[in-house]
Amino acid sequence: MLPTFQPAKDIETPYLFFTGKGGVGKTSTACATSIALTEESKQVLIVSTDPASNLQDVFGIELTNDISEIPGVEGLYACNLDPEEAAREYRENVIGPYKGKLPESVVATMEEQLSGACTVEIAAFDQFSTLLTQKEITEKFDVIIFDTAPTGHTLRLLSLPSAWNNFLEESTHGASCLGPLSGLATKKELYERTVKALSNPSQTQLFLVTRPDESPIIEAARASKELKEIGLDNQKLIVNGLMEKPVKDDEVSLAFFEKQQKAMDIAISQFKEIPMTYLPYISYSLTGVGPLKAWLNGETVQVDEMGKVNAEMLTELSNFDQVAEDIVNQNLRVIFTMGKGGVGKTTLAAKLAVKLAEKEMKVHLTTTDPAAHLEHALKDKSMLEHVTVSKVDPKAEVEAYKKQVLQQAGDGLTEEQLAYLEEDLNSPCTVEIAVFQKFANIVGKADQEVVIIDTAPTGHTLLLLDAAQSYQKELLRSTGEVPKEVQNFLPRLRNPEETAVLIVTLPEATPVLEAERLHADLERASITPRWWIINQSFAYTETNDPLLSGRGKHELPWIERVKTTKKKCAILPWEKENLL
Repeated sequence: MLPTFQPAKDIETPYLFFTGKGGVGKTSTACATSIALTEESKQVLIVSTDPASNLQDVFGIELTNDISEIPGVEGLYACNLDPEEAAREYRENVIGPYKGKLPESVVATMEEQLSGACTVEIAAFDQFSTLLTQKEITEKFDVIIFDTAPTGHTLRLLSLPSAWNNFLEESTHGASCLGPLSGLATKKELYERTVKALSNPSQTQLFLVTRPDESPIIEAARASKELKEIGLDNQKLIVNGLMEKPVKDDEVSLAFFEKQQKAMDIAISQFKEIPMTYLPYISYSLTGVGPLKAWLNGETVQVDEMGKVNAEMLTELSNFDQVAEDIVNQNLRVIFTMGKGGVGKTTLAAKLAVKLAEKEMKVHLTTTDPAAHLEHALKDKSMLEHVTVSKVDPKAEVEAYKKQVLQQAGDGLTEEQLAYLEEDLNSPCTVEIAVFQKFANIVGKADQEVVIIDTAPTGHTLLLLDAAQSYQKELLRSTGEVPKEVQNFLPRLRNPEETAVLIVTLPEATPVLEAERLHADLERASITPRWWIINQSFAYTETNDPLLSGRGKHELPWIERVKTTKKKCAILPWEKENLL
């Protein structure tokens, strides 16, 4: 067993960054750490730069950009920076000078380029860089904790000299989600100092937070490698939510424990050179100072009983069979499963393929997940008559797309400018666009069967592709070209009589909040999701394990939130294999 995370022992620097996938417990871990450090008589500031921050929910007070004292914890202060607002200001700084001077379609393209996650992240970086340079702040606090660290991609971009010239204003390509960075040129020296401080092991520690589950562990390993490449070597891994022992006569408990242990084997192989600690799996909600203290001290907190009304609502939700029946009855031909990594969308795509095959429908399932469990899901040989599977290799598709863009846009660029363009093409939007083009090709050749697509693009990417078409018409830029298959598929995707989007979430705070943002993002692109699917619910199992049943009780408010705001909502219980 790993050693437990102990802030008094594990914290060694004045600046701490907590990073990891959504829903792994970054905020809870950061907040508990901040409280523990105040018990060592330290003055501590905790800052959130997460656009979906729940820092105020954890402490139970309203937080703004202004630093506020946390009641009941002497020496603890917090502020909740708003990166979305910062991103709006950044967009206006960059785009404002062009309004009224360039065609509206060109301005619309620039606005969409600057509406992605990378722009929000750079805007957040701007905010905490400014914070770190204010001596009246840095001298007041012994430790400053940042909830949500910048990715290696963003830091590499900001460290490249080409990020600070205007070449992108003359050379725009469809993958860009940053647009011209000249709007931040005045901050060059500030950002250089900040990147230098981040890479100084005597000043900064980076805590990679993960759950004992395969998807977030692989994501943490990728982030660790990216950040090491730019000099952020002072890293530690915190495995959050590790079950210490199962209930022996409970099948769900035993299966949950075994699944976590298999994931830990992956973590141990991936993080051989990084110190690892863990925090225990708990049944109670980490809101309020008391539960946070109890969590780090290994104490038990009584779970509040939920009312029968909440529990009874589970019977009012649809099951997965009803989702499949709806697709058949409405003769829907293209199905997307969407959601953040780790919510189970790949497995649900496979499950849906099997359900439709059982109804003797021809199905083509395409996914970017190389895992072999799709073959396991389709182990019944009779299914193979009705189901075909294709696996899209994101790495190969991205490399081909990057090669195409560099060939078309790279001529005449300096070595530094070319380095910037290559890094810009490492953005998440590039992956989405490259894979989406492959998906469009598959769908264009599959009119005689239902096509189920796992790992779909966000509304931002779809709008970016749309904007690139308009941009090309105005400026005839070859790098703004959108393939015919994609042009034909965008209207098809927006047709509710032919296409259905299934949003997959877990019954927890962060996955639900992020799914709501995804829903709004898609509606902005004129796509309305048809179903919400709440996956892996302990409340929907018959476990007797006090930990897991307690966790199920705390799922109920989030299940109720989805149920009351979404017309079509289904729920699935936690399953070890999460398949059939």
